[in-house]
Formats: sequence, structure tokens, C-alpha cells
Amino acid sequence: MKIAIEGCAHGELERIYETIESIEKDGGTKIDLLLCCGDFQSTRNLEDLQTMAVPKKYLDMCSFYKYYSGELVAPVLTIFIGGNHEASNYLQELPYGGWVAPNIYYLGYAGVVNVNGVRIAGISGIFKGHDFLRGHHEYPPYTESTCRSVYHVRQLEVFRLKQLSGRVDIFLSHDWPTGIYEYGDKHKLLRKKPFFAADMESGKLGSQPLEELLKAIQPTYWFAAHLHCKFAALVPHNQVHKRSDDGSSSSSSSSEDEDEEKETKDVPTLPLKAIRITKFLALDKCLPRRAFLQVLEIPSDPIKENPSLEYDAEWLAILHSTNHLISVKENYYYLPGKKAGELTERFNFTPTEQELDAVTNKFQKLQVPENFERTVPPFDPAEQSNYKHMVVSQPKVHLNPQNNTFCTALGIDDPLCLVLLANGKDLPEVGSAISQNELNDSTEVEPIVEDIGEPLVTPTKRKLNLSLPAPKSTSADATDKNVINLPEEEEPEAEIITPTKTSKVDDPPCVPASPNLKKLKRRNQEIYQAEED
Repeated sequence: MKIAIEGCAHGELERIYETIESIEKDGGTKIDLLLCCGDFQSTRNLEDLQTMAVPKKYLDMCSFYKYYSGELVAPVLTIFIGGNHEASNYLQELPYGGWVAPNIYYLGYAGVVNVNGVRIAGISGIFKGHDFLRGHHEYPPYTESTCRSVYHVRQLEVFRLKQLSGRVDIFLSHDWPTGIYEYGDKHKLLRKKPFFAADMESGKLGSQPLEELLKAIQPTYWFAAHLHCKFAALVPHNQVHKRSDDGSSSSSSSSEDEDEEKETKDVPTLPLKAIRITKFLALDKCLPRRAFLQVLEIPSDPIKENPSLEYDAEWLAILHSTNHLISVKENYYYLPGKKAGELTERFNFTPTEQELDAVTNKFQKLQVPENFERTVPPFDPAEQSNYKHMVVSQPKVHLNPQNNTFCTALGIDDPLCLVLLANGKDLPEVGSAISQNELNDSTEVEPIVEDIGEPLVTPTKRKLNLSLPAPKSTSADATDKNVINLPEEEEPEAEIITPTKTSKVDDPPCVPASPNLKKLKRRNQEIYQAEED
């Protein structure tokens, strides 16, 4: 399977697809898949544009809206992760991934999929130490602070990815792993980017959690972007790869290696075992005469007409078993770990055979359904050509039907719903926010919806039913401000326990809740030192 890798897309989809078409014509070949490493900028309209964390003079609609409206269709299956320049409100509707346009798939906060037998994992956003231990507390309309923190990597996604076992062929990130420059031509990199030297010396160039994931997952390929330059490296994993009791990965120490060397000094030499290597490649942004695209060929299953996009059963099982660890608090919280938590609390969520069977029995068809649906009107260049001089407000919150279907089928919670409820907001209706006439005018492509079936039983204290009406406050009977009381008259079996956002002067008051609901304890194996943003 021939795969094209794109660095920072920055909304230039037409230019990227034209480049791929040119490569296909010149080489007499066909590109089967496009992977984008962030800064995708999936802005559907002017309201989406207001959620991007860039100076106003750099706000540009670019060309994604044409693929959203149906004016254009992506000529190749496209999979992308988020960066730090995104339509954050749209991506937040799809925390577990989904179609942002026909043939264009977002991996979510973190995700794992299979394309014709090639296992692809990825994580969205960039690392900032002061937000890493927080929950996903942001929701539209964003403040000046949450407009940036919404795309910062959180510990839960890293923790979940560490539970993966087996081979990972490709890993996508926006940030670089810390220290990756030591495995490539560091001097050539510094000639291109001399100002990287200070960050290298201070250890701030790259992401520490990504370095841990690199050692834990050891993928065959790792692709990144963000720093707007091309850089290649070969990372050998020549130490013994072990899974520790706390669910994380570790390597044997140098002292252990020395002891083994002494013990085997007189033993006849045997052939060396092949060393596992990760091929790292970072690419530039999409501009003329810049190295923003790379094509490679990876062994895969036979392709009939179009590549087959499937869910990863192990990843689904991990999402299901760690659902109770979701937090929507603004303050720090801790995930399970042997050193910090109770020994009776589960801290290794690598799926058991029973958990895998439960998922595979439920998702008998792991193929991702083509259930894209437009929920807002797309940008109209004829009527809004002078948009850079227009005053536009941020969008309201929308719940995406794709995510509703996925969460219901798997029996997990939508973090966006949780944070709305935790802050006393009404849940908007799930579905289209535009009229049928607007749909007919904007596109001819009809969404395809696949019935996945009944949800799994979630073994957690939190259940979310998106068909519930808006929750109401019952301050007269409430004594605990850390949980939410849902109305009992509709569906009493659907109750939810959610942490709330830390109260501030400008924040809306928290909704009081019933005192008979228990809070969830949080544990974590490591604490990262906060850094300045």
C-alpha cells in the first residue's frame, strides 16, 4: 500500500491533493492513503474560524469547507490528527474520532485504526506541562485561555495508548518526542534551525510523554510535524522491552546488562537477535519548495477498490475499560498506578481475552461506518467574501451524531456532554443544526448510517444517555457540589457522576447534586512538572 505523509496541512487541502495527483501521474502509480500530522484546520464556516488560536490577521478559511459542503470530494482516504491550529469546536465533537467530511477521518484525542491490515495509532495536540494532568474541561464558546488549553495533550490519552500490545505499524503525532534529535543529523538540524539549541539544552524541544510512548509502543514508523522542518531519525530499541506491573513499559537497566554480560562471558557467542528500530520522520508545512510530503510503500493486505478503514478491537476494549477514568475537572487528578494507588485498584488495562471477546461480539463488523453528516451550514464565499473584516462570534456547542452512535454502541461517555452537565449547561439536541433546504442546497452527498446495535454494559459508575432532556438544578435538596443530580421523572436508570470545573469568579455556578452519589478516586503513576506555556 502506497501512503503519502503530510506535515502541517494548514488547511491547504486542494494543494495537497493536487501534489498527490501530480506524483501519481509522474510515477504512474496510485496513492492509497494520506496521513496528516496535525494543523489540519477543518474550518467549516466563519464561526469555526473564530475558535482557532491564531492572531486575527492569520485567520483564513482555506479550502476545507469545499470538502465539507460536498463541492469537492477527497480523492484519497485521508486520516489526520489534531495540532495546535485547529477548528477546536468541531474536533471536540469527535473525541473518539469520526468523519469530518466524506473520505476524511479524524483520529480523535487519541485513536487506533486499521487500514488494510496496517495498524495506525495517533495522538492529537501538543504538550504543555501545566495542562497535562487536567481533565478535558473546555467547551465552546472558549475563553482566551481555553482556546489554547483545549488542544493540549492530557494524561488520559497517553495512559490509554500505553495499554496497547502487539505491533503498531505507524504512529502519528504533532509534537516531536523529547530527545529524538539525538538519533538523527543533529548538526544539520541546527544549521536549519539554530534557535533550537537553547530548547535542546533545557530539554524543552519536544514532548516528554511522547518520548515515553515511543519507548513503550516502539512503532515501525513515527511521523510528526509542528516544527516546520524535515528531519529523519532511526531509534533503536536494543534493550529488553518489558511490561511493568503498573501497565507502563520499561527497559532493563545498564547495571542489569553488565551483570548478564559477566554471567555469559564464558558462554559461546550466539547470533544476535534483530534490533527493533523506529523510523522517525518529521515534515514541513505545505508551502512551495518545502519538504511537506513524503510517499512510502508499506506491506498490507490486498486492496480491492478502496482501502478498508476498521476500528481496532484492542483500542475499543481499552476505551471501554478506562471510561471511568475520564475527568472534566480543571484541577489536577491522578490515574491508577501501583506506586501511587491502592494495590486492589486496577492499573493495567491491557485488554483481557474476555474484554476483547465482548468488543468483537458487539462490533462484529469492525469496519468504520460511513455515517458522516453535516450539522452546520458551510462557508459561502459568494456572500461572505469580505469575511476578514466581518465581526463573527464563536459557535454554540453541537453534539455530533457520529459520536453519539459510537458512544452508545460501546457504552462509554462523551466528554463534551460531561463537561456541559458539570457546568450546569443544557445538552443541545444531537443532530443537524441546519434545515433540510440548507442541506439540499449545500450538498448532494447523503450520509450512510450503519446500525451498530445495543450498547455494551459499562462496568463503571457513570452512564450517559444522550436522549435525556436537559438536566435541571435541584438546589433545595442538594448538599454536595461535586456531582450532578439528573431529573428522576424521565429515565432514573441513566445516572451520571461527573467532576466539576474548579470555581472561579467569572465561571458559571456549579449545579448542586444528590449527596448519595459517590465520587471517583484518581491515581497516577507519574507526575509531570508544570511548564510555562
